[in-house]
Amino acid sequence: MKIVNYGSLNIDFVYAVDHIVLPGETIQSAGLEVYCGGKGLNQSVALARAGAAVSHAGMTGADGGMLLELLRENGVDISHVRTVPTRTGNAVIQVDATGQNSIVLFGGANMENSEAFVDATLACFEPGDLLLLQNEINLNGYIIERAAEKGLKIVLNPSPFNDALGGCDLSRVSLFIMNEVEGEQITGKSEPSAILQSMRTMYPGASVVLTLGERGAAYCGDEGEFFHAAYAVEAVDTTGAGDTFTGYFLAAVMEGQGVEQALRLASLASSLAVSRSGAAPSIPLRREVDEALRAL
Repeated sequence: MKIVNYGSLNIDFVYAVDHIVLPGETIQSAGLEVYCGGKGLNQSVALARAGAAVSHAGMTGADGGMLLELLRENGVDISHVRTVPTRTGNAVIQVDATGQNSIVLFGGANMENSEAFVDATLACFEPGDLLLLQNEINLNGYIIERAAEKGLKIVLNPSPFNDALGGCDLSRVSLFIMNEVEGEQITGKSEPSAILQSMRTMYPGASVVLTLGERGAAYCGDEGEFFHAAYAVEAVDTTGAGDTFTGYFLAAVMEGQGVEQALRLASLASSLAVSRSGAAPSIPLRREVDEALRAL
């Protein structure tokens, strides 16, 4: 089984601030770092560092060379990435003194996908292969439709959730990986158990992973319901923690590990990520996660 991650490629501008800026407020930044990012890129890097073979599909601008180089360095196949005249997508990220973040996205080249390119990309994959999607690109509805027609297993991280994603046929999704905010936006429920129950009622053919931040992560599917507590760490930067979780969870599943083992591996990997700065740079290597597992 092959995996293709059709997702965003961003340049992240990360500002260190005392607190997240308030409406009408101007504050000084203690520092600025520029990183490779985008939920798509982060999740491809996480998959690769977790040991999975992954192809990345998407669009970048001429200014996105650093993103392609990072993917190559991590062993990600980039034969399905195209360069377009539009500027590469980017994100302005504030990280406060507690490690919490606030993000403003500019779609840029991520919004230049065409139906012809989608068709050409999906033609390289077979029934049973896995397609991973987020919501930082255009044409997700079309991608889901065509992927389902080809018999691909669709995994969706519905982030950020908006009206465009609400117009997609989510009944074709096999696995949702999302946080509480996205869960509430989809279901209207706020309690984790209610979100999971509502998701299973709305999409009975899909399994659901619900990440709960410092409280851990929960799973609901045909195998049953599972929960794994978060590992206690001192948070430096939470950017990319969810992407790390997604990549490691899917990599574990593809290895044939059970849900409980996949939750454990993904939770530990994401705890290592939040203890470091940046999005892609914070994603741990598999050997680091394995060493941490042995030390528990």
